[in-house]
Amino acid sequence: METGGGRFGVSETLAALNAALRKEAGPGPRASLWFKESSARNLRSRDFLAPQAALRALFAGGEVPKDIIEGVISLKCPGVPPLQSCQQTPVGLTVQLQRPAAFHQVLNSIAEFTKPSQSAAGQSIILNCTPLQSRRSLDLLSLSNVRAILVTDHLAEVLRIQGVNVHLVPAVPDEGIQKFLRQLRVDWPSALDTAFAPEHVLVLKQVLSQCPYATASGLEPGQGRLADDVIFEVHLKSFLTQQRLAGYDPNLDVVLVTEEKLRVLAELRHVALRCSGPGPGGCCRVLHVVSCEGEFQQQQVDLLWRMLDLGAYTAWQKHLICGPVKVANSPSPVGAPQYFQLRRCQMAAASVLKYGDLAQDDSWTEIIDVLTSAAVRFEMLSTAHRSKIILDLEDSSISTKGTRSGAFVMYNCARLATLFKTFQQAVEQGAYPAVPPASQLDFSLLRDEVCKFLIQLSMDFSAYYNRVHVLAEPLPHLFSLMFARLQLLRGVSGVIHGALATLHLPPLSQI
Repeated sequence: METGGGRFGVSETLAALNAALRKEAGPGPRASLWFKESSARNLRSRDFLAPQAALRALFAGGEVPKDIIEGVISLKCPGVPPLQSCQQTPVGLTVQLQRPAAFHQVLNSIAEFTKPSQSAAGQSIILNCTPLQSRRSLDLLSLSNVRAILVTDHLAEVLRIQGVNVHLVPAVPDEGIQKFLRQLRVDWPSALDTAFAPEHVLVLKQVLSQCPYATASGLEPGQGRLADDVIFEVHLKSFLTQQRLAGYDPNLDVVLVTEEKLRVLAELRHVALRCSGPGPGGCCRVLHVVSCEGEFQQQQVDLLWRMLDLGAYTAWQKHLICGPVKVANSPSPVGAPQYFQLRRCQMAAASVLKYGDLAQDDSWTEIIDVLTSAAVRFEMLSTAHRSKIILDLEDSSISTKGTRSGAFVMYNCARLATLFKTFQQAVEQGAYPAVPPASQLDFSLLRDEVCKFLIQLSMDFSAYYNRVHVLAEPLPHLFSLMFARLQLLRGVSGVIHGALATLHLPPLSQI
């Protein structure tokens, strides 16, 4: 085997563990046998687990041969961290890392491990945020719409840092909505990069007029026009049957095509044609981000596009459905601007309560804006995208103490910045020497606390910060441990800053 090293990766480790387990097991399930542990309780004893049910599918009675277990322990592959143990337990085969050694390698090369992967460089994707279609006024945006917008924005940034060319649609010319999006720190296009002309809609009308599944509205003998804006009736069920497409709502049947629906399709088609390159590898994928109440309508648009344009990109359409957002104990619906303004007022009041008159200074305006955006984003994104969100809009729901709170994360970010600033000032005053290069630091001094830190970090980073006095007394025999701890926290700070960047939140240096 090759010697392990370089940048560790979960996918690389899972692949190596799967290969080692299947080495002599014969035919069996090809899905991943292992998964990475994430719960704080399980991380106390293991990092990876192959469940007993998966083992029974490969080995008689689920008993893994000793030589295979030994092979797992001796794994040395690129991207795989050093392994400490591999044991057969009642729950399955468990693997624990040599955590101090793994941390040593990571802390020696923080920049390498926090650098975004460019694994998808050169690919293109259209992110179609459907709640922004046909929105003529900010008052029409619901809380569920805000959730879908923030999911789209976050996904776009995550893809960009991996090298993907992201195209956002639809364009949003309404200034009121644009102002609101800027408050959320969402940068959304107000117009397409290249000209979009009415002729693009006319092309789709001509295609529909010759489509065997479409009938021009009101043109059959004795039939009156269904509505002033309906121009075609399209039979989706016939198209679904003929194309043998699966996964769509069985209630899809006839869709009434309006001028507005064709405009939406024409804009999608225009962007898709522009961002798709030549050859089979140049196809642009399309992801529709949809609020749950618009799921049925978006399936109609999906099928209509497939029907009108059998280009490769229409076959790459996927739907990401966002669950509903409700407000607890609210007698009437709460709109997007009302929700944002309420959260901002609460954040300003909480800051005054914590910091007094200092929080009313003009310099705090930007801080309050960032904290509000962080509170909203964490509220909307900390729940799995398909699950329902129940918002508590009471004043007591805004706090810097909950680990899932945006304010809590920003507070810890500022706390770290203050720590590094305090240390640097002490260096300039001669109290401490400068931190040596990482290669000269003794991370073995963290052997005991680094494992505890890994568990605490998964629950509450500030628990470690409160327990450990990072800046030691200015005594030479304490410097080595202090330097190692500072390097550990610099790594944590880099991870936090990278994560905040995917949310378009600037790290705060003070709160």
